[in-house]
Amino acid sequence: MHKPIKYVEKAMTYAASAAWVVFDGLNQINQKPSFTPKWSDKPLLKSHEKVKPPLGWPRETDSLCPVCVRETRQAIVDGKQDYRILLNEKVGEIKATILERDGKILMVKDCPEHGHFEDVMSNDPAFFGHLEESFPGSDMRAHNDEKLHKHGSSTIKYGRGSVLTIDLTNRCNMMCDPCFMDANQVGFVHELSWDEIKTLLDNAISIKPKRQMSVQFSGGEPTLSPHFLDAVRYARKVGYNSVQAATNGIEFAKNVEFAEAAAEAGLRFAYLQFDGVGNEANSHRAVGNLFDVKLQAIENLHNAGVEIVPVITILNGVNNEQVGRVVNFALDNPKKINFLSFQPVSFTGRDEEITDERRHAQRYTLSHLAHDVKSQTNIGEPVRDWFPISYMGTFTDWADLVHGPTNDWGQINCGCHPNCGIGMAVMVDKETKESVPITAFLKQRLSKDITRVNDAARGKALSVLGMALALMRNYDPFKSPTHFKLTDLLRKFDKTFNATGRDYGSVTKDRTLADIEKRRGDRWNFLFIAGMWFQDLFNYDFRRTERCIIPYATQEGEISFCAYNTGVGWRNIIEKMHMTATLTKWYEEHGRHEIFAGGKEVGLPTAQHSLQLDAEAVAAGRQDDLDKQGIAKTAREEKLRARAGQLKQDAENERMAALYRQHVLGEAPAEPVVQIQGLGSTTEKEPATTS
Repeated sequence: MHKPIKYVEKAMTYAASAAWVVFDGLNQINQKPSFTPKWSDKPLLKSHEKVKPPLGWPRETDSLCPVCVRETRQAIVDGKQDYRILLNEKVGEIKATILERDGKILMVKDCPEHGHFEDVMSNDPAFFGHLEESFPGSDMRAHNDEKLHKHGSSTIKYGRGSVLTIDLTNRCNMMCDPCFMDANQVGFVHELSWDEIKTLLDNAISIKPKRQMSVQFSGGEPTLSPHFLDAVRYARKVGYNSVQAATNGIEFAKNVEFAEAAAEAGLRFAYLQFDGVGNEANSHRAVGNLFDVKLQAIENLHNAGVEIVPVITILNGVNNEQVGRVVNFALDNPKKINFLSFQPVSFTGRDEEITDERRHAQRYTLSHLAHDVKSQTNIGEPVRDWFPISYMGTFTDWADLVHGPTNDWGQINCGCHPNCGIGMAVMVDKETKESVPITAFLKQRLSKDITRVNDAARGKALSVLGMALALMRNYDPFKSPTHFKLTDLLRKFDKTFNATGRDYGSVTKDRTLADIEKRRGDRWNFLFIAGMWFQDLFNYDFRRTERCIIPYATQEGEISFCAYNTGVGWRNIIEKMHMTATLTKWYEEHGRHEIFAGGKEVGLPTAQHSLQLDAEAVAAGRQDDLDKQGIAKTAREEKLRARAGQLKQDAENERMAALYRQHVLGEAPAEPVVQIQGLGSTTEKEPATTS
């Protein structure tokens, strides 16, 4: 039996369904044209005007040869070729086919010089197809962007993006695998000056559509930059409401005053590296007490008013068993965690020259993620509850419509390719910790209803009414959390999109700690579990690059995340072009910063926190799947094994050569080696065995 209110709400859904029929019928008569908002020179798109890339399979796309690209990039970095070749020629580009084979979706491609390459895109064709079928289409074409989007085949073409990433420095206080940028290993420092930071942020607001974005300061470790706090402050000043730091959390854990200063400057989110629950689960990062660091960073940041987004880089065989433990960690701490970002590994940076054996063993896809969440937590049906991140565009389109043509900024729009990112939204009761995927009690028909409201373009009042009716008629109160009410649903959507103007706590640059606490006071945690799979040279698809929602702001314009870190690899080129100093020169002028590696622990002033932990999860040992298979886990291990193998092979070659000289050529065996032990003393070494 359900609570009586649930039966009342069920009756209301029937009434809303009847009202919807009348509303929708009238709404489709003489639909209004889309308006052109202040933040764009082009009108809002209706659903039939949105562009989609080729989807389904088999299909052909444009990709890259992993070897050709590396060779050309190295030639540019070494000064042997002009970087402008990347703007005018299709360097390393080859065709690729996406197809189904043996129950998997693969990308296969052939380079006439370097041969055949293939990799897994999905281990579940039905899930892969569901994501592509759910793609609502791309955002409007980017415009007024000619100075910042000019990177040949790697140029971003659609939308504004949703996360603007700015690397403040390539210095880091860790030295771990995997690493996008091969931090602390490139022999020079690339660190933005204050004037460069301001220029990048000023340039960013010139592109249209002028949408709100999360400005993410990254690195390296961004907190090592002397301009970190000023950069956060300036990003808020130019108008961005969401400013975040992609951080390992060490500085925030060591110094509570620094966390408070960051919050005061305007830091809203900490995008916190978090590879599992327990120190053993993080041991591949080679910091002895890294999980303790994470807990203290979460405590300090949350108390200061900064929201936490754990970011989990997943490698098959290394920490894929941690997926469920991290989800449960978030569910156990709903007052502190409302977003998780899983990132299946991209083999770039330190791992770009990975062996085929390790690549196939460690490859982890978005379909792996959806199924691991289900199998390890019993939460979420892959096809029902997961959707491409771009699916949210239907709802942000509605918000753009409601906010009208005079708004200074458009909504964040995640219009990325459906192969890029996925999400599942879970409604969590902060008091009882009951959790239910939102798509379990909201029908998939909701997005189609909202699309019809958007296409009618009736203005704020009727669009809000249409959203309310659509939510009510697609809501199943019997499948929602026990204490969840229809009014909670309506308020949650209103709070997310600020449709009615009701005060839920400000998020603008003048927000206060009282605003933060007011927003946190909601009983219901809208936990968003995201998966973002960045490309590498083995699965690169230019159709994804064109729709990138995570541009990097650099001295050479704004570049797709994947084109910058993988793909052509603009990072290596631009950082060398705009190098601040050689490592030797930097150390002479600034000294060495502390690096935590090789098991070194971070000194913490306190280890007290209020987070709830699962003792069994914390005590679980390090995952050793690859050890059992005899497969290296990191690029360093591969290099050490290769070196040992080469030494062994050299010794064997020398042994065989000695046998050939002795038995075929008839030469006398070599004289025993005399090793000098010290002044005036020698000891003869036993001759090597030759048979």
